[in-house]
Amino acid sequence: MTHGGDRNLRVDDPRTDPVRVLIADDEALVRGGFRVLIDTEPGMVVVGEAGDGAAAVELTRRTRPQVVLMDIRMPGVDGLRATREIASDPDLADVHVLILTTFDHDEYVVDALGAGAAGFLIKNTEPAQLLRGIRLVAGGEALLSPGLTRRLIARLTARTAAPRFDADALAQLTARERQILALVAHGLSNTEIAAELTISHATAKTHVSRAMTKLGARDRAQLVALAYRHRLVEPPDPGP
Repeated sequence: MTHGGDRNLRVDDPRTDPVRVLIADDEALVRGGFRVLIDTEPGMVVVGEAGDGAAAVELTRRTRPQVVLMDIRMPGVDGLRATREIASDPDLADVHVLILTTFDHDEYVVDALGAGAAGFLIKNTEPAQLLRGIRLVAGGEALLSPGLTRRLIARLTARTAAPRFDADALAQLTARERQILALVAHGLSNTEIAAELTISHATAKTHVSRAMTKLGARDRAQLVALAYRHRLVEPPDPGP
C-alpha cells in the first residue's frame, strides 16, 4: 500500500479547496492511472492510495477524503465491506464512496448501493465522465453509470428495503416535490433536474431533501425504491 496525502497537499497549490480523493484498488497500475488523471485535473487532489478494503477504511479515517474511488473485488476486505464500514461510521458522514469496477452486473450495483455507496461507474468510463462523477458525488449527489438505471429499478423494487410507507406522507408532498420525485426515480441528478425544470441547483437539492424527509427515505437509492414500489412512478420496461 502506498499513500501520498502529504505529497499532494502542497502549500503552494494554486487550487482552492480541491476535492480530496482516495483511490482503493488492488492493481497498482490502475491506481496510478487514476492518480495521474485526478492530480492533473484542476480542483482535485489524490490524498491516498489503498490496495485492499481494510487499508481503504484506515486511510479514509486518517485522510478524510470527500470521495473514495472503491474497487469491488479486492483481497481480504473487499470493496463492499469497506464501503459498509465507511458509510456506517458517523465520523465519516462527509465521505462519499464511488464504486468503480469492471463488472456492471445488477447484483453488484444493488449490493454497492445497499452498502452505502453514493454512486457506481464502470472502469472503462470516459475520463471526463469519471471526473464529472467525482464532482457530483463530492457535492452529495447520487450517480449511476449510464444504462444501468433502468435495470437497477427492477432490482431495487424487488430487494431494497423500502421505509414504512405512510399514505398521509404522500399527501404532504407539494406538486413540485412530486414532479422532482419522478425525475429522481428516472435517474436524474440534482444538476439535471435543475436544468430540466429551469430552477437553481440549490432549489432542486432542497426539494429532493424535503421529499426524502416526508417519505422517510434515508438516501436517494431508497427514495427511488419507494417511488417505484408504491407506484408513485410507473416503472419502465426493464428490457431483457
